[in-house]
Amino acid sequence: MIEKRGNKYKAEKQTYNDRSYHSKKEADYAVNLDWRMKAGEIKEIIPQYKLDLRINGKHWRNYYIDFKVINSDSTVDYIEVKGFATEAWKQKFDVTKIIFDDLTEGEHAFLYLNDKLVDESFE
Repeated sequence: MIEKRGNKYKAEKQTYNDRSYHSKKEADYAVNLDWRMKAGEIKEIIPQYKLDLRINGKHWRNYYIDFKVINSDSTVDYIEVKGFATEAWKQKFDVTKIIFDDLTEGEHAFLYLNDKLVDESFE
């Protein structure tokens, strides 16, 4: 008999608005975004938005950022909601930060980790 284990990082999948989220923190963030949309601050919310990470023009990895948010003022927020950072995630996120301007060319875009604006001078 195979015993089912829980998530090794203690994250519990949550469902909100008929969508499954990887953690309670991510689902709570979705609730907050929905309230902001109802208040008219946001035009569109795209969960699990795929970013094609390319280095020197060659595909390296796909990275699914938790939310792409198109605001009422047409700015775009890319938001990663993270509780526990794994080494694999850190690597992908670091590359995302470095090539973010190329990924979002033509958009007035910002990158957030949880609620903190990420700039190019990262730790």
